[in-house]
Amino acid sequence: MQDNATEVTAAGIARLAGVGRAAVSNWRRRHADFPKPVGGTDTSPSFALAEVEEWLRDQGKLAEVPLRERVWQQLAGHPAGPVTALLHTGCVLLLVHDRPTEWLALSATSDDRGLAERLPAALEGVLTPRFGTPAGRALATPESAALLPSVPLLRGAAELAADTGARRAFAFLLGRHLDANPRQYTLTPPGPAALMAALAGPAATALDPACGTGALLHAVRAHGARSEQRLYGQDSAPELAALTALRLALDGPAGEGAGPTVRTAAADTLLADALGDVTADVVLAHPPFNERGWGHDELAYDPRWEYGLPARTESELAWVQHALARLRDGGTAVLLMPPTVASRRSGRRIRADLLRRGALRAVIALPAGAVPPNNIPLHLWVLRRPAGSSGPAPELLLVDTTSLAAPGDVREKQAWAAVQDAVLDAWHAFDRAGTLEERPGVARSVPVIELLDDEVDLAPARRLPPPAAGGGGAAELTAVREDLAGTLRLTTRLTPESAVPAAEPARWPLTTIGELARAGALFMRTPAASGADSRSGGPARAAVPVLTDHDVLAGTAPSGIFSGDDEPFLLRAGDVVVPVVGGGATARVVDGATEGAALGRGLALLRPDPAALDPWFLAGFLRSTANNRQASSYASTATRLDVRRLQLPRLPLPEQAGYGERFKALAAFEDALRLASRLGEQLVQGLHDGLTDGTLAPE
Repeated sequence: MQDNATEVTAAGIARLAGVGRAAVSNWRRRHADFPKPVGGTDTSPSFALAEVEEWLRDQGKLAEVPLRERVWQQLAGHPAGPVTALLHTGCVLLLVHDRPTEWLALSATSDDRGLAERLPAALEGVLTPRFGTPAGRALATPESAALLPSVPLLRGAAELAADTGARRAFAFLLGRHLDANPRQYTLTPPGPAALMAALAGPAATALDPACGTGALLHAVRAHGARSEQRLYGQDSAPELAALTALRLALDGPAGEGAGPTVRTAAADTLLADALGDVTADVVLAHPPFNERGWGHDELAYDPRWEYGLPARTESELAWVQHALARLRDGGTAVLLMPPTVASRRSGRRIRADLLRRGALRAVIALPAGAVPPNNIPLHLWVLRRPAGSSGPAPELLLVDTTSLAAPGDVREKQAWAAVQDAVLDAWHAFDRAGTLEERPGVARSVPVIELLDDEVDLAPARRLPPPAAGGGGAAELTAVREDLAGTLRLTTRLTPESAVPAAEPARWPLTTIGELARAGALFMRTPAASGADSRSGGPARAAVPVLTDHDVLAGTAPSGIFSGDDEPFLLRAGDVVVPVVGGGATARVVDGATEGAALGRGLALLRPDPAALDPWFLAGFLRSTANNRQASSYASTATRLDVRRLQLPRLPLPEQAGYGERFKALAAFEDALRLASRLGEQLVQGLHDGLTDGTLAPE
């Protein structure tokens, strides 16, 4: 029985039915029996989920709401809000995870009120062994009255767990909630989190003093899974500390005592450290940046400031010293830092003392876009608590990866892999030997004495020499020039011949993509139904490349790696893919090199029937400027293409093939132009760099 109190927006209805939001608006206008709004606002109304589901079924637009979508809509529309619903769901999923037979006995009754009254005792029996007594944990046991509105959701979530497992069910709901509310949370993406865990190394005890949703502790768990691990987290937001506890507990094996020890606390870490008795092997943190009210006046005599009292504007250096204070001797901390912390004058004395005493071991510059805020190239600081007898570290490792990936590319896993490999290779070599042979433009170890000047500027870009011109000196530039010359000759050969004017403009009968799809001449998959995306955090699987909208616009190879929970939708040779947001007149025919990649978000796929449509004919006419203009709608910041409205002339297959050959030749010419442009830019920049750094002579 669906809960009529659960509400769903127009966007949620579109997701349920697999259509665009415009279709939902049309249904509301054209069907008098469409459910009336029960909440929301005039511009963003909400509807009763049960009524919507019934209407969709009656109209033949939906045979059955997918279980995942039903559970998500119940959670998103929960009367107490999605966070409360997510906490209730996580508690019950932990019960399903640890004591499945007890849940089955409880849920056998159809009486929702009776289930809500019996659940708190059962949940307490799971939460206490996992997280300790109620007084000492961030996650409180929900009361019966609060659980009653959640019962339909809890039954659905348990059903979902029966299909996918409790861990995957919670990961799906948490991930969907975070995706739906990106501005409410400061997230650490899976790639940078895994890099931080790898830099720190395996740990029996790990602490995150600004745990958020638990991404860093999750990475520690994944990096070196040990049932005897002790994981500690603290956050000033009580709901985040509770969600972290649930996430980490569900990460482990089923059964009481089978997983890691998890303890989280809800309090301001700097002002009210609730984990002051913890001594950790590893501390990872993505702390808040640029805090002015971090406690400068109240904490002036705090024993954590071994390296000096941070200035009021240096909250990040307070987090650095907090991390060091919670480490065992020889333990490692890795913190995300804004780049200004490496060079602000107000922090130079603390930076100098960190260097003198050997606490700061590496500063690593990441490419912009690796971690929000995406316009800033953040730094990783690797610190190690000095042991009693150890002397100062003679050298500091500086790594600059900003040139290894463009801001738009670094979130794709293939580009991120190059960054991660460069960082770990440099760090492991430096950590073993205490020094590192210079890797021009990427990494070097610098004697601490060279850094202890008036500025104590630790920004890697200011201490690393640029790479050799063109990446390999004059020899590489010569090779680039030869490649460019060959590409320009190819471009000349591929330059289209003079166009032959038609005797009179053609007047073809037209059809639309939507009509062709309904007639079976092609299969269409819209972005609303596509889920391949390299940014989602799913379980490990064989690497599947993802063709992204950026790849289609730039004419490059698939640059993403699929890691979602659903099965990827794989491309075939002859498919036509079209970016639907802000792409202009663009379409791409999938060739043998791209075949087998997954379809990325933001792309519509058209799979023509070879007996009815030539793929190059299809792609060529889809690129028409007039065609795109009549099929586009305009939002405040972007243009969106309704692929169904794109038009094609009705032509027999032989005539299509003639157009297709010409469009295919144009695509080859365009690819050659792109390659020539990239080679030309590389040659020009290499010559500039070589002439200005003295490795090339002007003659």
